[in-house]
Amino acid sequence: MIKPSKTPMPLADAEVRKHNFSEVALGYSQQEALDEASRCLQCLHKPCVASCPVNVDIPRFIMAIKENRLDDALSTIHQTNCFPSICGRVCPQEVQCESTCVMAKRYESVAIGRLERYVGDHAQLRLEIRPLDKNFRVAVVGSGPSGLACAYDCAKEGYAVTVFEAWHDVGGVLRYGIPEFRLPKATVDKEIDVLRQLGVEFECNVVIGKTIECHELFEMGYKAVFIGTGAGLPTFMNIEGEGSIGVFSANEFLTRVNFMKAGQPRYDTPLLTGKRVVVVGGGNVAMDAARCAKRLGYETTIVYRRSLNELPARQEEVEHAMEEDVKFELLAAPVKIYADKQGRVRSVLCQRMQLTEPGPDGRCKVVPTSDEPFEIETDTVIVAIGTSPNPILIRTTKDLRTGKWGTITVDENQQTSIEHVYAGGDAVTGAATVIEALGAGKKAAASIIDYFRKQAG
Repeated sequence: MIKPSKTPMPLADAEVRKHNFSEVALGYSQQEALDEASRCLQCLHKPCVASCPVNVDIPRFIMAIKENRLDDALSTIHQTNCFPSICGRVCPQEVQCESTCVMAKRYESVAIGRLERYVGDHAQLRLEIRPLDKNFRVAVVGSGPSGLACAYDCAKEGYAVTVFEAWHDVGGVLRYGIPEFRLPKATVDKEIDVLRQLGVEFECNVVIGKTIECHELFEMGYKAVFIGTGAGLPTFMNIEGEGSIGVFSANEFLTRVNFMKAGQPRYDTPLLTGKRVVVVGGGNVAMDAARCAKRLGYETTIVYRRSLNELPARQEEVEHAMEEDVKFELLAAPVKIYADKQGRVRSVLCQRMQLTEPGPDGRCKVVPTSDEPFEIETDTVIVAIGTSPNPILIRTTKDLRTGKWGTITVDENQQTSIEHVYAGGDAVTGAATVIEALGAGKKAAASIIDYFRKQAG
């Protein structure tokens, strides 16, 4: 008999976890993984594969789980995705591979992401390490998901790769943007260590576009360059009072907590004052910021201009935030931030909003109501309404073409307007998902590999 519902994911107790940064989702046991794997119908036409941005052979790796061949399952995943433990935790599978699962037509989809995480966490990877061809060297700018994926695929083919990272440790948004309770740093380290085993070298504290300019990389002997600098420039609301003391971008806040260890008492990283935090936004970044603030002991409220149904964050992240007593002020938009005589935030003035009837695109607009604005007393405002590409390299690289929103323009092979310079991830698309960035890095790597092979004759 077909089991209609997903095998539940064990979770840390909400009353305990909201006071610490330990991982919330605890992962499947062997039996739970076997139970969930047994729900896969092994469809011949594999719709889940087609809706995976990196086309993991999902039925094949799930069959390997069922047959207790975990190492084979991991080898299958690694053919197209080098970060199963990461993607299994943070990818929005519900709108990608799981959305086309045939089981979902009558029951719940197979928990593909949870199974991928299980394999990544418990299997042993069989690496084939080739001698590096140092005649064909690749420079990767940025150690976020797209850069690491490009580096992995190029190194796997035997090419020498150096990853240049502006920060003092590698991982990009995986390390500084996603909280420990959702993606442990030990998991990031474990997956990146695979690249080191393949011979990838990492140069930290190097800002390409400032420390070294892009064209200098070719003078240093690199034959191809991949730009994966991400979207680290925060967007603000442009409302009165936004320059007050106590207004943070979500990027800055999460970086201080995740990367500079502000949540750990033995680190003297400046952070928040007072007792109350307002987070503006409704995406995963807003949930991350709110849940971090809650763990640091602050009364936390999310302000979002649409309703619960329109929240762009993953459903499980919203549910976890609610379980942890994060408050939600929906259909409300900040219009002004009030500060005290010292210039510190004291409250946020919000306007009630309402949704219009759906337009031709099926999306409702949000407009103000006639209700009087209301105040929320707070000591800190964290703005999580989006980001745009990091501008440093873009501004200093002559002939690098960009689009309307500052994103790098690429062709169908991920090549930029500069020959043999490729780009991918959020620097090209704007803020997107980890797995989409991985897909772009892989596509660029395929183009670089093709170019090198032609050069080699």
